[in-house]
Amino acid sequence: MAELLLGPLLRYVDASCATVWVETDAPCAVEVAGAKADTFEVDGRHYALVVIEGVDGPTEYDVRIDGDVVWPEPDSPFPPSRITPLTGDTLRLVFGSCRKPDGREWGPDALAAYALRLAEAGEWPDALLLLGDQVYADETSDAMAEWIAQRRDIGEPPGRQVADFQEYAHLYREAWSSPAVRWLLSTVPTSMIFDDHDMHDDWNTSASWRADAARTSWWAERERGGLMAYWIYQHIGNLSPDELAADDTYRAVVTADGDTAPILRAFADSAVEEIEGRKNTRWSYRRDFGPARFLAVDTRCGRVLQEPRGMLSDAEFDWIEANAEGDHRHLLIGSSLPWLMPPVISHLQSMNEVACRRPGLRGRVAEWVRRKADLEHWPAFRRSSDRLARLINRAADSGMTVCVLSGDVHHVYVAEAHFDQPTAARVFQLTCSPMHNAAERFLRPLFVMAWWRPLARVFRWLMLRSPEIEPLPVEWTKLHGPDFGNTIATLRIDGDHVAVDLERARGDSDRPRLEPLPTIRLN
Repeated sequence: MAELLLGPLLRYVDASCATVWVETDAPCAVEVAGAKADTFEVDGRHYALVVIEGVDGPTEYDVRIDGDVVWPEPDSPFPPSRITPLTGDTLRLVFGSCRKPDGREWGPDALAAYALRLAEAGEWPDALLLLGDQVYADETSDAMAEWIAQRRDIGEPPGRQVADFQEYAHLYREAWSSPAVRWLLSTVPTSMIFDDHDMHDDWNTSASWRADAARTSWWAERERGGLMAYWIYQHIGNLSPDELAADDTYRAVVTADGDTAPILRAFADSAVEEIEGRKNTRWSYRRDFGPARFLAVDTRCGRVLQEPRGMLSDAEFDWIEANAEGDHRHLLIGSSLPWLMPPVISHLQSMNEVACRRPGLRGRVAEWVRRKADLEHWPAFRRSSDRLARLINRAADSGMTVCVLSGDVHHVYVAEAHFDQPTAARVFQLTCSPMHNAAERFLRPLFVMAWWRPLARVFRWLMLRSPEIEPLPVEWTKLHGPDFGNTIATLRIDGDHVAVDLERARGDSDRPRLEPLPTIRLN
């Protein structure tokens, strides 16, 4: 009999339907809540995404493989997994980013602490948003490195980093197999988007970074395997049943006979191509959560790296602008990278972007600094950052409260944006990172200083001395932070009222708990 290797993961949920993802160790038929799907095969591994329609109210479910119950596990201490349709005008969205697998050096895991509290008691969230670095392909655990060493020589590049699809599959299994987190992912709908460590630190920082990566003996297979794994483990679960039915790659995979790895290898190779400022694949997606529209923005693979650089292609930005429109009361933009950075860092990135265009030694030094100091957030793509600011300004003018939800930077802060003319609704940057990692201690005082207003004014003056840098279309003030430590955030929407709860993980790694930080009322 086939066995359940990973999952179930409850992914898409709306008012009447849901999808549940699983990985098994052999071909089989998977049944969830009366709905069935056959597994598809990729490089000898087996997966299914079960589409469940006609969900009427909260529904407890089990998972059956060829008719036998394989989930919940016998003697599980957790409540039954359930599907809860998304209805009503209130909304609770839990979000965060940057989670390494279990490791005492990173302190207590905020996501595991949240799962344990929810299992015991607590207000059930409507969805979980994982905003990047679900796995660390370039910073593997000792256990992962030992597993890699059993299949190849880690004395040769890329060493203990992930090299191909099979290693990515093991990496995801390590990240999502701890009992508390596995149960949480089975019962709370989860949407995801990737960031650099899902592939490689500084992934797509610049054209020179890509050129250097391409010259290595291992990068092409690493990126190919990473995008194949992302499509399977993260991306298809972000899509609605209608979007899945319309997706050519998904249809080709689930209807094919035999192993579909060649289909996904060709898809992955096409996804990284940049042709005349365009990308062949859009990883960004849209979800409607009751009174709010959520746009998950791909700030990594969608980048255009030839001049004029862009965080996204113009075509993808057109899609985002079109999907931001509507009669929803709240617009939520999920960007793994913060749009509004600590001001000193923001101004420095704008200056560095211009310096990178200089010919000769100055340009090469600026490019070295860009890559060494990770100066590749939204402000380092000012054309894109300013376009996003205009989009957000229009949305707020129309009466939508706008929240940009982000991670990546290993500290927590809340900031409010201000435009030249007052807007009808307010705009916020909410940054929550990490869930299970750490900012290096020497960086913490630098992050604090980067918010210091007198220093920010100096860097703004330096930035505007360049005739090539336009004045910023937005200013912002910090409402909370920076905080450090493993943290998880909950965005609460009730009608027009919006607030964010921040909670920091405390205790030991075996039994983490959450300690409340101040609740910030946004609206």
